Amino acid sequence: MFALEIARGMWTTFKSMFEKPVTIEYPDVKRPVRPRFRGRHVLQRYENGLERCIGCALCAAACPAGAIFVEAAENNDQQRYSPGERYASIYEINLLRCIFCGFCEDACPTEAIVLEHNYELSYLNRRDAIYTKDRLLVPVPPEGRATPMTVPPGAFGKAIPEMEDPD
Repeated sequence: MFALEIARGMWTTFKSMFEKPVTIEYPDVKRPVRPRFRGRHVLQRYENGLERCIGCALCAAACPAGAIFVEAAENNDQQRYSPGERYASIYEINLLRCIFCGFCEDACPTEAIVLEHNYELSYLNRRDAIYTKDRLLVPVPPEGRATPMTVPPGAFGKAIPEMEDPD
């Protein structure tokens, strides 16, 4: 009986020698993620370069881990960062506390915060784990304009996802 079990184990080992390996050479080949994967946070912009975040802090209120800090400031017509009355002057996410649940993404009324598919998050000290607004914001597209922008008075009344350029 004992010899039969050893022979079965050897046969299983012998069969697996001819199967294709499932190992992925990680730094050279990156494995694709699932469509619903939640990775690194990104703050989106509108097509004209304005920030989508209006500083409402609903994402911070929805975060069960308390990983998000938002401080709002008032927009004016000389310096406009977002289409609403306010914008997020300080936006920080502590990735050491974040559980990547996606509640912040669901709570955002302007779809400003998005969890992308980047899973390569590493840092050497605790300070690098706090992502500030400049690290989270999508860069301004080459054809877009940089923030802040000057607009005629009354051009933006509220934050709407599909908005027109004031020019």
